[in-house]
Formats: sequence, structure tokens, C-alpha cells
Amino acid sequence: MNRNNAANWLLTMLCGAMSIAYGADASTSAAFPQQRAVPGGVALVPVSGPAARAPTVTFEGRRVMMLREGERWTAVVGLALAVKPGTYSVDIRRDDGSVGKQSFTVRDQKYVEQRLKVAPAQVDLSPENLARYNREQDRMRTAMLTFSANPPLSLQLASPVAGPRSSSFGLRRFFNNQPRNPHSGMDIAAATGTDIVSAADGKVIDTGDYFFNGNSVLIEHGQGLITMYCHLSAINVQTGQQVKRGEVIGKVGATGRVTGPHLHFGVALNRAFVDPALFLPAEASASRP
Repeated sequence: MNRNNAANWLLTMLCGAMSIAYGADASTSAAFPQQRAVPGGVALVPVSGPAARAPTVTFEGRRVMMLREGERWTAVVGLALAVKPGTYSVDIRRDDGSVGKQSFTVRDQKYVEQRLKVAPAQVDLSPENLARYNREQDRMRTAMLTFSANPPLSLQLASPVAGPRSSSFGLRRFFNNQPRNPHSGMDIAAATGTDIVSAADGKVIDTGDYFFNGNSVLIEHGQGLITMYCHLSAINVQTGQQVKRGEVIGKVGATGRVTGPHLHFGVALNRAFVDPALFLPAEASASRP
């Protein structure tokens, strides 16, 4: 996905096969994503307490997904690319009113950097485009607040489109020595008009034409697991619609700020965009430079 300056633009718009039971009183099975406790990764944090009902757990003030494994609960914590290595903790509040914390460690992760020399007009937004971008940021932030009560049926996601996957998650570009925010998703190459499918069951929480991301769809799959699909040539769903895993939601395109057709696929947990490869089957997550 191409990125441009907008007051240091936030790029949004940006295996285990363990069987678990989850939800307030649920017994449905799912699989955890791969654990990688690094910036842009996922931490699986064990949480003690009664198994009957999930405690409420937050990380940096944001509620996180809770899944049950046998008699234990696990917090599935999304770690933003901006998180620094170090020791962190989740805050725990149980039904009986007791509170606590559980610490975990975030390791360092080095991502690729790319330095480009371009004409200033290619990176500086006009006042009109900057105003549009700011309006769209507010809209995106509102959509990202969505947190439905029921957990997803699975944290192993289906590939939204067939095609070579780039290894550009976390890539930070410098235009004329000025840093831009890291790439917050996975780019998948495919021809214009190729079907894009929902990675899991969920509810469409936003669709629209964004300045950078072009035609985009956001889907919430339960407890704040959100997938984002950008640069579409056509959108086949509408806000509020329930969709099934594998259901066509749009077509690959080159809308927004891009140089060619592809899908930008983003995955977010507790409003943090994380590496989508952690949610894809190992045999399907191989990437190319």
C-alpha cells in the first residue's frame, strides 16, 4: 500500500492449533492465533479466576478478547507497532469485584526500512485532502471501537484472496528522510475484479471510499477482532450486514493511493493492527519480499 504524509500519517485507512472453549458460558471450540509478543504481534496472557464466566480484562485502557482453555482463561492481546519492548500488564476485574494484574514481556522486533527520494508534491497533502483525511480518521476510529460480546468462531482466518503475499507488515518508509508510520497490513497481489471473501463470520461495521485506502470494508468478528479490506474495485456488502466466512464481500482493485491492483488486508485486536500472518494457516502465510 502506498503511503503519504498527513501529519505523520497513521496507516490504517489502517499456531498453534489448540482447541479451547470460550465465551461467558460457551463451549464452542476455536484455535488461538500464533503467539508473537513483539510490536505488531499477539500476546497470549493466562488469567486466573473462576472458569464459569470470563473476567473483564483491559490493556492500556482497551478491552481485550478473552478465551477459555479448559478451566483457564487466556487474554488475547493485540500489540500495536508503536509498543516498545519491555514488561507490561493487563488489568483484571472479576465478577466478585476483585481486581488484579498479570504481567507479560514484549520482545524487540526489527522491521525493514525503506528510504525514498520523491518530489515533495507526492508526499504533501493539499489543505482539501488533509481535511478529508482528518474526517476519515475520525470515522475510522469510531468503527474501531466496535466490541461485540460473543467471541469469534475461530481465530484461524481464511485467506481473503488467492495470490502472493508481501512481507511488508511493519515496513517503515522514509520519504525525503521524513519517517512515515509503518505498514499495518499485508498486501496480497491479485488481478482487478478477483473476488475477495470475508476471513471469518462477522458483521460489516463500515464501508466507504477513503482517500488513502480507496474502497474499503471493515468487519468485526467478535470481541474486537476486526479485519479490513482496502483498494477494492467494487464493494458487495453494506454496513450492518452479517457475513459468513468465505462469502464474497468485494472485488480486488486499485482505488485510493496505490500503484497497481492488490488487496491490503489488515487485522486488528483491541484497536491495534497486528500481523495478519499470525491468523493464517502456516502453509498459507509464506511471504515474498
